[in-house]
Amino acid sequence: MKTIFTIIALILSLLLAGCVPSIYPSGAKTTAAHLDSGTQAFITEDGARLPLREWTTQGEPRAVIIAVHGFNDYSRFFDKPARYFSEHGIASFAYDQRGFGKAPKRGLWAGCASYEDDLLTLARLVKERYPRSPLFLLGESMGGAVVMTAVKNDTTDLIDGIILAAPALWARKTMPWYQNSLLWVLAHTTPWLRLTGKGVVKVTPSDNIEMLRELGSDPWVIKGARVETLYGLANLMDLAFNSADKLNEDTLLLYGEKDDIIPKQPTYAFLQRFLKDNHAAEEKTVAFYQQGYHMLLRDLQADKTWQDIAAWIDSRGARLPSGADKRAEIVLKPVLNSAN
Repeated sequence: MKTIFTIIALILSLLLAGCVPSIYPSGAKTTAAHLDSGTQAFITEDGARLPLREWTTQGEPRAVIIAVHGFNDYSRFFDKPARYFSEHGIASFAYDQRGFGKAPKRGLWAGCASYEDDLLTLARLVKERYPRSPLFLLGESMGGAVVMTAVKNDTTDLIDGIILAAPALWARKTMPWYQNSLLWVLAHTTPWLRLTGKGVVKVTPSDNIEMLRELGSDPWVIKGARVETLYGLANLMDLAFNSADKLNEDTLLLYGEKDDIIPKQPTYAFLQRFLKDNHAAEEKTVAFYQQGYHMLLRDLQADKTWQDIAAWIDSRGARLPSGADKRAEIVLKPVLNSAN
């Protein structure tokens, strides 16, 4: 029996030694980053061509948004919100992040540093085009986590505020131990394994069924993910969760009370530190939508979030039109009091 356990231990050690979760980061900086309007692309400093969508305004925009998509999604996610913003004088940009949509190395994880660097580089280029327009970074789910980690490391004054729509905050410290352990084991034994969650994970990302069907048939939306990519996402969520007391930018955080992708427990735990321990808490606005799901910007009541975002951009100290900020204060009051 002892021999059997020894053999098993040896096999596991060999597996762990031979398999590690990989990242596929940006390369050497060999070119000047620029926007290629002809091919609708954002060319990074290592020459990667990231598809870019732009929604312009008549005349100079009163503000500009750079939108960052969520996990397995791509830049098309922002089409309807951007059209609304364009009609209200706000220009928007959205791009496919490395490994997603039509960007290079589809399905592979580029690493937190690469995602952060790409976003800050694009912010610089957009600001050069619109130097007099306030610039806001908007991230949905994983995109929210990218925004949070990027601005935490930003040393410029280019960004006027950030908008986080259902940000990915499910850090390892808030996961069940068995889920965290299983992810680690799989990432260090079979990092190439592709998981879909089909037939296992039952969630409702939105009440907009027509939109969900379109995503299901969209070839550029990735279905499933490599284990090492999920491991990279967990690393990103760890960084985002731990940034709560380091985000000094004006912030609008939107959360749907019916969100079953990013659970309430990690979100509330983040908000306790974000609102109580952050010295710039008075510059933060949190909005809770009672009928909101994870895909707040594409739900059936998405227009409420668009209106709130536009209003917040214009007057970051005023109440939101939907009243979602008042709702958040009611829901979070016992949560914040329990932190005292």
